[in-house]
Amino acid sequence: MTDQLIGKRVEVLDKGWIELIDLMPHPDSKVGGDLAIVNAARVSFLGESKGPERDKKLLFYLLRHRHTSPFEMVEFKFRVRAPLVTWWQWVRHRTWHMNAQSGRYTPFQESDFYVPDAWRRQSKDNKQASEGTLEAGENDELTRRLLQHYDEGFRLYSQALEQGVSKEMARLFLPGFSVYYTWVTKIDAHNLMHFLRLRMASDAQLEIRVYAEAINEHFFKQALPWTAEAFDKYILKGS
Repeated sequence: MTDQLIGKRVEVLDKGWIELIDLMPHPDSKVGGDLAIVNAARVSFLGESKGPERDKKLLFYLLRHRHTSPFEMVEFKFRVRAPLVTWWQWVRHRTWHMNAQSGRYTPFQESDFYVPDAWRRQSKDNKQASEGTLEAGENDELTRRLLQHYDEGFRLYSQALEQGVSKEMARLFLPGFSVYYTWVTKIDAHNLMHFLRLRMASDAQLEIRVYAEAINEHFFKQALPWTAEAFDKYILKGS
């Protein structure tokens, strides 16, 4: 399973992606995956198991009764490419450990901007949310204006670099919230579930919700199937 999971990359949004670059402990080892959580709860010798049925029953008990510290024994490390509008919300979850690409060292490319598929309307009931989309004609016109804005900003950015302006100052010309950045991020399974619960919710902004959904479906469920099943039952559905 590890050979297929570690190094796996899933595309998100128009130009983004998320890739699992490491998983601790190794999920194919005798103490990896869900068993790492079970063994931590038992404070047992490495590799000891009481059989799948009893192990799974214990894991479900732990999450049902919110005994969460054993879930901190599994860690995921990702490389993620997302627009700043996504990172602006992601970094609020301070249990993630992060290191980001720097525009002071790496110049941006002309295509490093997020272009949404559709323009969403402001929600009438929630000041910070959206609902529904604009008509096709309005949508196309706004996208045209956005691309024009990107072209002009990148032209001025490139011109400043050619004039010898430092990269750290030339980037002031770039449209801020839409620029794609690549980060390396790490989190344990306990705090990942908290992140997923909040960011997969229907009222979460789409630009971060799609990343949370990708993590849940393509990495979390694959690496920790028992934990994901218990998470769905006791946390998401609140049984």
